[in-house]
Amino acid sequence: MITVQGLSKRFGAKFAVADLSFQVAPGRVTGFLGPNGSGKSTTMRCMLGLDRPDAGGTTFDGQPYAQLDHPLHQVGALLDAGYVHPGRSGRNHLRWLAASNGLPTSRVDETLAVVGLTEVGTKRVRTYSLGMKQRLGLAGVLLGDPHTIILDEPANGLDPEGIRWIRDVLTHLAGQGRTILVSSHLLSEMALMANSLIVIGKGQLIEECSVGDFVGRYGDHWVRVASPRIGTLAEALRAGGAVVTAVDDITVEVRNATAVDVGELAARYQVTLHELSTQTGSLEDAFLKATSSVQEYTTGAIR
Repeated sequence: MITVQGLSKRFGAKFAVADLSFQVAPGRVTGFLGPNGSGKSTTMRCMLGLDRPDAGGTTFDGQPYAQLDHPLHQVGALLDAGYVHPGRSGRNHLRWLAASNGLPTSRVDETLAVVGLTEVGTKRVRTYSLGMKQRLGLAGVLLGDPHTIILDEPANGLDPEGIRWIRDVLTHLAGQGRTILVSSHLLSEMALMANSLIVIGKGQLIEECSVGDFVGRYGDHWVRVASPRIGTLAEALRAGGAVVTAVDDITVEVRNATAVDVGELAARYQVTLHELSTQTGSLEDAFLKATSSVQEYTTGAIR
């Protein structure tokens, strides 16, 4: 269990993180979301003792990171995959980490195999692509077989196969009862991978809930209806206060009415239905709505 309590960090007169509190439970992947400049990276650095908070703190199963006896065995973290000595080989980088934490060299070879870098393990890191550096970083995270994993943009630079691979790895690790916190801007991947969300903006908590609850609260919801007599049904729906938008000649999207409402109205007017389905918007749309008031960088219309 990760517990963040009253965390605050100020740079000059500006608060990057302001009295932020949340928990990350084991056995699930928790997505850590927020717009650019929301304080996600600062929060993660404070959690791991890389930045000193002005107030509050973080515990991992009741202990601050600095007090962990064997940190690599307990908490694996990757905040910057490029922060590796470029002159070392990937294998020697992992050997250095292993030696500093009393791990055998055999563990290095095991993790290189897990992340798919066995064949390039002897090559210098300066020759690695960004995706390869991400894989090497994840190998370092897994080296001590930790129960808690913290990752910042782990899919950055990965190809589609790599993105799917890291999704499968993290869901597998969560299934083993580990605590997983992942920051990412790839919301389509978060929708497939995460069970819970921590959403922040301007250093403050916006939501702490399941993905389903978040989309249910902020996402768009409508009913998709198709019928050869869609005009008759659409007219009746509008008369009842529904908002009806045409998709094509036989299909409409209906808001302010449920699928039950539409089905009963169709039965009343003896309208045959070819489709009647409840639709929900994406996590991306829900996120943009939830954070619309805390976006630090907004774009204008293209003209």
